[in-house]
Amino acid sequence: MVWERVKAGLKESMAENIFSLWIEPIEYMQIKEDCLYLTSPDRYFSAYIRQNFLGVITDKLRENGLPAIKVVFREGTQSNEMIRSTKRLVGTPMRLPYLPENNSKSKALHPKYTFDEFMVGESNILAESACRSMVNKDGMVGPCLYINSDTGLGKSHLTHAVAHQIFAESPMTRLHYLTAKQFSAEMVRGIQHNSMDEFKRKYQENCDILLVEDVHSLTGKKKTQEELNDILDILIKSGKRVILTANRAPRDLIGIDDEFRSRMTSGLVTAIKAPDINTRYRIVEKKALTQQLVLDEELVGYLANNVRGDIRKIESALIAVRAKACLLGGHVDMDLVREVVASIVGVNQVLTAATIGELVSGQFKVSLEDLRSRSRKRSISFPRQVAMFLARKYTEESLADIGRVFNRDHSTVLHAIKVVSSQVVRNSSVSAQLEILGNKVKQL
Repeated sequence: MVWERVKAGLKESMAENIFSLWIEPIEYMQIKEDCLYLTSPDRYFSAYIRQNFLGVITDKLRENGLPAIKVVFREGTQSNEMIRSTKRLVGTPMRLPYLPENNSKSKALHPKYTFDEFMVGESNILAESACRSMVNKDGMVGPCLYINSDTGLGKSHLTHAVAHQIFAESPMTRLHYLTAKQFSAEMVRGIQHNSMDEFKRKYQENCDILLVEDVHSLTGKKKTQEELNDILDILIKSGKRVILTANRAPRDLIGIDDEFRSRMTSGLVTAIKAPDINTRYRIVEKKALTQQLVLDEELVGYLANNVRGDIRKIESALIAVRAKACLLGGHVDMDLVREVVASIVGVNQVLTAATIGELVSGQFKVSLEDLRSRSRKRSISFPRQVAMFLARKYTEESLADIGRVFNRDHSTVLHAIKVVSSQVVRNSSVSAQLEILGNKVKQL
């Protein structure tokens, strides 16, 4: 089969973990009318494959004598679901009626922290896909998953989503979900009440999946690290699942035992970064809908461009907009939104070339990575030149500083400024476009 030959070629050219995570789950459906139909776990998975691997897949198809064939992805097909269900059944032992009642313990779960409510973008797609893999128990990311990010970027949302999904699909799964501080306090109580055997048995023998948040809080707590390390060792070796979260990557944790650090990195380690401009647009739109707020495109754009980083700030801004609008008769305008944003993020923001690059990437529907790439395609080079032109016009940064943002030297920036300046004079369409962008930059 041609897809099997393509997969074999991809496996030779890719790192093993990348192949296992992104290529192995793809299933062949059929070849029909010059189209190769493949199935993937979900639409976000398909989007990531198209963006990052479609080129190499096409190359391998060409090498196998199919130069003109088009790759089409389908998600959630019945056949694919049956395959996944079968895999879960094969790997899951049946529970007999006389077994003890499920003893799952978890912190209170936020009702809206589900996979359906999680906004997937470039900054978090790997973490989201990995969490779904842990739920499905398909082995793509190994038995241990470590997620790190700054506060408010979605770590807890994903771990809550995992718990929600497991309780919905496999209610007899023995799941324990707690923070590292709760784990430490429970261990101390075990020592004080001479019940450490019971404490160890709970996690070592009566646990199918363990979720521990904020492991960075164990800094300097050597005894707690030793106990958790022993538990992780037993769970991982017995094929159980573990998800850990922290505010830093394992290598950056201070006061953590090297053996414990090594155990935490025995599976996939992934970071959630601040959402890019396009994802922030979608977050503002979705959360505004939740708040029953009707915002036009300009207001959504202002919020997305000015409230960055912590997603909770976006939620706070929208709650404040709704509250002020109710007091003023329900009308939402730019002055009200500006006032709210200023109260949340401050008014003394420094405009930078990086900020302008984000704005331009959103307007032209290209990624920041594209703007920084070596690509000379018109669809990428022109937005890059526009970003450089606007950065020179509206910031105090030098040509060299602007160049570093876009992975270029100062002479390239100077050339970009000349090109755009010439286009503004000769092309009324470009002039109008630059005027609109200039106004948006002034609002940043």
